[in-house]
Amino acid sequence: MTAIDYDARTEALFVSDLQRSQEPTPELIRAAVTETVDRLGETGCAALVAQEFGEHPDCALTRMQWARTAILEAFRPE
Repeated sequence: MTAIDYDARTEALFVSDLQRSQEPTPELIRAAVTETVDRLGETGCAALVAQEFGEHPDCALTRMQWARTAILEAFRPE
């Protein structure tokens, strides 16, 4: 996975409706990323990430850390 793919996927998961508390499977994470990028585009995802960090920096940091880890696990090469 290239850095661009990784970053875009992380941003898409961050702005998706999927929640860490749902303990999503890799399949659900991949589906959420696809749906979110299809709906918002990569630029739209990045814009919403910036908005969340501006409005809720305390919560956004924790969510981004989760999203980064979840993407690495969900898109790990077999």
